[in-house]
Amino acid sequence: MDYDENMARQSLGEQASEATNSAHLAEMQADRHRRLEDELGRSRSRIREVRESRSERNQGYSKASYAGLHDAVSDGFDEQASSGVSSHTDYSDELARMRAEISSLRDLMGGQRSAPEKTGVSAVQQRLAERLQEFGLGPDLAGSLSRRHKGGKLDDGWKQSLKMLATGVRTSRREWLDEGGVYALVGPTGSGKTTTIGKLAARYVLKYGADSLALVTTDRYRVAAHEQLFVFGRILNVPVRVVDESNTLDDILDELSDRHLVLVDTAGLTSSDKGYQEQLSELARSHHNVRTHLVVSATSQPRIMKSVWHCYKMANLTGCVMTKIDEALTLGESLGFVMETGLPVAYYTDGQKIPGDLHHAEAVPLVRLAVERLKTLQQQAASEKVSGTERPREMA
Repeated sequence: MDYDENMARQSLGEQASEATNSAHLAEMQADRHRRLEDELGRSRSRIREVRESRSERNQGYSKASYAGLHDAVSDGFDEQASSGVSSHTDYSDELARMRAEISSLRDLMGGQRSAPEKTGVSAVQQRLAERLQEFGLGPDLAGSLSRRHKGGKLDDGWKQSLKMLATGVRTSRREWLDEGGVYALVGPTGSGKTTTIGKLAARYVLKYGADSLALVTTDRYRVAAHEQLFVFGRILNVPVRVVDESNTLDDILDELSDRHLVLVDTAGLTSSDKGYQEQLSELARSHHNVRTHLVVSATSQPRIMKSVWHCYKMANLTGCVMTKIDEALTLGESLGFVMETGLPVAYYTDGQKIPGDLHHAEAVPLVRLAVERLKTLQQQAASEKVSGTERPREMA
């Protein structure tokens, strides 16, 4: 009558993955309970036999002998007990067998002691934390959100956690195209900086024309690094300026002060590359109000995202842009990253179309998109599992 499916999954551990539905899970739990009752019955009978044998033999034992046997049981049959009186050998064997029975019973019941009882976390909170990790959040953030759910059903806790996640994910209210200014994109090679600038530039030209827009690149460290940006400039009829030894970033921005919007592309350098420190220092020291945004690929691992953030935060980051949303299996990693770092999300991209696959970021739609991505992943896994179980039957 007190059956709880979440508690049943906790107690069964890895075996719960074999349950294809709730009925199968209940059968597995009942079978485990029957085995446990059988073990308890055998252990009780064994203890009763030992006690009866002890009461019969105890009449001929002295108090000192009994004390020595008691020490043997509690200390794990040490050398002092093994060298005791030979007449007590049979009784010691009985105690040893009883301890073995109790030890096996303890191992069997160990599965019943779930982690939530030890840590003070309920079974619902534990299952909620697992679901949040499937969503893509890290263990620490998932545990923190699940512990805020004090009671109630799992679905209620899931909805509450998603609301807290949407509240914790900051987004940029301003539209760069409308507000104008100088915006620089930084990030590792391949994260999508230049393509994102192309999308922003194309959208601006379609809305306001090319006369008030300019593109700048600080990538003077790689051969032919400017080619893609120059292609965008020629197509959109927008000037492209290069920061080099004879033209500093501030000099170029001074010349482009009449432009409503200036987009700055940077080299994807790491801390070990030559020019890394120089490039970020130039952005940070500029007397122009350069709003530097970190470009983060949604396909990156959480540890890589944090490592990139540590590398580029010296450039006075004011926000981030999430790219390659369409290529990521789950989006919880990206949402957890922006929630932990506090970087507001300005835009996100979900494809290569210019300028179509660019969207102004809002917290609730992002979380909703992440939930839909998780459902799709779960449906694919379920269909693969079903097809995998049906193939052997067809072959049979």
